[in-house]
Amino acid sequence: MKRILLGFALCAGMLLGGITNASAGGYCTLDPTVGVGLPVHYSVNVSLSAAGTSSHVYASGTSTTTTFGGVVGLP
Repeated sequence: MKRILLGFALCAGMLLGGITNASAGGYCTLDPTVGVGLPVHYSVNVSLSAAGTSSHVYASGTSTTTTFGGVVGLP
């Protein structure tokens, strides 16, 4: 009986993991906007991908605001 319950719990956990997004992927994001800008408009984007990871760093600005941030992804 104990083996049946443990087997059922394992199957239920695997089913729950398949229904939800239980992948190892995690995303960390940062996206602040500052109410201070430069007199020029600019936009910088840098993307890197290596060994199963990816990252993206960006910055943009107008005469009134500056936005910058980054994303790190683990597939």
